[in-house]
Amino acid sequence: MTTIRAITLLIGDAHPLSGATLARAAEFLRHAQASAEAEGYTVQTTRIATRPLLEDLGGWDDAALLAYADDLHAICDAEQINYLSLGPAPAWDPAFPLERLPLLVDLLAPRPALNATAQVAWGEHAPRYPAALATAQVMRGLAEASAGDANFRFALLAMCEPGGPFFPQSYARGPEWRVAFGLQCAGLVGEAITAARAGDDHEQSADALATLPQIERAVRAALANAALPVATLLQRLTEETGFVYGGVDLSPAPMGDESIAAAMEQAGLGLFGAPGTLALAAALTAAIRGAAADVAPSCGYCGLMLPVLEDETLGMRGAEGMLSVTSLLAYSAVCGTGLDTTPLPGDAPLPAVAALLGDVAALAWRLRKPLSARLFLTPGAQAGDLTNFASPYLTNTRVLPL
Repeated sequence: MTTIRAITLLIGDAHPLSGATLARAAEFLRHAQASAEAEGYTVQTTRIATRPLLEDLGGWDDAALLAYADDLHAICDAEQINYLSLGPAPAWDPAFPLERLPLLVDLLAPRPALNATAQVAWGEHAPRYPAALATAQVMRGLAEASAGDANFRFALLAMCEPGGPFFPQSYARGPEWRVAFGLQCAGLVGEAITAARAGDDHEQSADALATLPQIERAVRAALANAALPVATLLQRLTEETGFVYGGVDLSPAPMGDESIAAAMEQAGLGLFGAPGTLALAAALTAAIRGAAADVAPSCGYCGLMLPVLEDETLGMRGAEGMLSVTSLLAYSAVCGTGLDTTPLPGDAPLPAVAALLGDVAALAWRLRKPLSARLFLTPGAQAGDLTNFASPYLTNTRVLPL
């Protein structure tokens, strides 16, 4: 059975949220998880996303916001809520004071259930490039405050709409409560690619490019077939509760040895990062978006996730020198979610980090597509050093040069 990576409930109520509100959300998610497991699915996580904290409570001072964060985290502990997104700071807005962004370091680092982001381009608002440097400063502060672990829960966003299930990007807009989900199905993509190439005698050749159309068709069918019964189940549950069904993000999230890079290497074009990788990424994105149309409604990225520190084979290719931040950004132009769990030197100059974030925002703005950047400025590490993260959700690799 397909693994459900996340069932996410997006709360449309404005901050401040009460304990009763979060308890109601947690109860729904427990019921949704139990219902899915009764159907034979594995549910990896359930999550709650809220409206943007720093929009709803922008007039509160830092001390009041940190006290509220304490209250939210205590409720999370009591209700066994492991993932709570507080939405994006509206850094795209010229009226938003960028000097408020460092608050996110103090808010996130000591509270492991909380997630947040900073959105620097949105809607008709072009990238606010000074926000990139302020965001880079948050990334550096989180790395230093948590040995890098808190960077898992913070990202720069550009052109990311509300309603997606994946963290830390996920956030809500009111007033409805919406339910969205995402799958962990990189292995399924690999199986579909292998099946599409059955009978091809060439282990690796230029002829492999000719199989991209059948790979696209096979992956589209496999993803739609996996998602449809989950969508039907969650639609029924939302109707019973009066919530709104928000759809699926069919980005085939990898994890550890269930690797999207390993899946792509089944296409016969060589190792991930070799010539042909971008063409394959584009074909898989077309498959993902086609499947999303088949299962509609869709939400979130619906693109190819390439998280360097979450994907074992991708981490190996990074260690072997097959990846760079430039190549990953190029793949994002045709397929992806941006730069995800990308390890960089801990002492990388902040202006250079900001420039990279500016590249992500510019690409998202120009292509009118959602992108994000979740960078790990690895404390004490130089380019080429091995990371040493203890999280079970991260795979260690070599730090990429900036």
